[in-house]
Amino acid sequence: MKLTIWGAAHQVTGSMHLLQTENYNILIDCGLDYEKGTFQEDNEYFPFDPSTIDVVILTHAHIDHTGNLPTLVRSGFKGQVLCTPPTADLTELLLMDSVNVFLSKLQKTRRGKGRRFNPGPRPLYLHHHVNETVSRFVTINFHREFNITDQISLTFIPAGHLLGAAIAILKINENGTIKKIAFTGDLGRKNYPVLVDPEMIPPVDYLVSEATYGGRFHTTGTTLENKLVEIINESCVKFPGRLIIPAFSIGRTQALVFALNKIFSKGLLPPVKVFVDSPLAGLATDVYRKHHALVSEESREFYKNNGDEFEFDALSYVDEKKESASISNYHEPCIIISSAGMLEGGRIQDHLYHNIQNYYCTILFIGYCAKGTLGNRLLRGDPIVRLRNRDLMVYASIKQTDLLSGHGDHNDLMETIKSQDPTQLRKVFLVHGEDQSLGMLASALKNEGYKVEIPKKGEIFEL
Repeated sequence: MKLTIWGAAHQVTGSMHLLQTENYNILIDCGLDYEKGTFQEDNEYFPFDPSTIDVVILTHAHIDHTGNLPTLVRSGFKGQVLCTPPTADLTELLLMDSVNVFLSKLQKTRRGKGRRFNPGPRPLYLHHHVNETVSRFVTINFHREFNITDQISLTFIPAGHLLGAAIAILKINENGTIKKIAFTGDLGRKNYPVLVDPEMIPPVDYLVSEATYGGRFHTTGTTLENKLVEIINESCVKFPGRLIIPAFSIGRTQALVFALNKIFSKGLLPPVKVFVDSPLAGLATDVYRKHHALVSEESREFYKNNGDEFEFDALSYVDEKKESASISNYHEPCIIISSAGMLEGGRIQDHLYHNIQNYYCTILFIGYCAKGTLGNRLLRGDPIVRLRNRDLMVYASIKQTDLLSGHGDHNDLMETIKSQDPTQLRKVFLVHGEDQSLGMLASALKNEGYKVEIPKKGEIFEL
């Protein structure tokens, strides 16, 4: 059995791992690589023949784990795609949205030599490719062992992080010897709004683990509820301002809406108008409602006692572009939740354009912003940013909290991995992390007696 790490090696995006038995090829995740310096078109070609892949397994729906699936299908992949039911629904939404992003980029131009202008990058795939991809989905519920072949079985257990996110555990009979290998995908954290806690992994021989927060620790000493109350009170109650929260439409927005619902339901703050300005967020919220049996016990209990955790009197979901534009004319204090989380596109840019020079505006970041993004420039304190071809002074207050990060931190990762006996676990492969995070997590694990590898892209391991 061979394992090749083809993505998220020494970086965070582009998760893609190839597991090969004697006569069967399994691809675990097929994400878009959008690291700085990587062009969209760099994702078009695979380092293997897509037609030789027998099956794809998805750990969860995020685009850095699923976003290149239609390219794989377009390039010759003929097999099934295995995932949990929520992952199937959320992946379809995200892939359709990716097509819209591709087409939007195509409409833009980039400067060529001299004064000539060239069209933007060609879309990796179109809507009909997404439809073809979705037709391959086979959904598997948590804790149900699914026989891929007579010799290979798959079990999903909850990973937290996102609705439907799974740790994929493969049991393989190789010449009479049973080998087990687990792929964590992205691991969530405990007590996250809406989501269940990640489960401990049963004993395996090999573990491929994410390391996003290796060596980093989430904020302690306050709760998400208290932090939001503090910021909203300062931004919208004490002063008649507005709070703009860039948030990814799928996952982060649903967690934030539930947290706000609890705050206002308890009367911790006077009512403040909340706009969720993202059509994709509305569609994703419907998926959360559809799979409500899989949300956290706290979320289900709130629903039983108070009603829909994604609805409250002061909340409005904004669909039409015209309605979105009208928010600028709303002069009462308000909270605006809009995508994208790193400010690199979407309706959030419209709200920034109208408010970045507003002294009574606060911009609250609740997620990671990669280097080079507009969000990162604001967080590092740039006094001027460029929007709509204009240089604008930054007068709005910039704040950040990691209390809504969907990733487990260093302690969470260590707890998950340390559930494995170091004398029985043959090897831990660390992926999906920047070099510093990978190194710090590897060092901590080696001190505990684990055998650790940090694979390079394309590196092959005999298991």
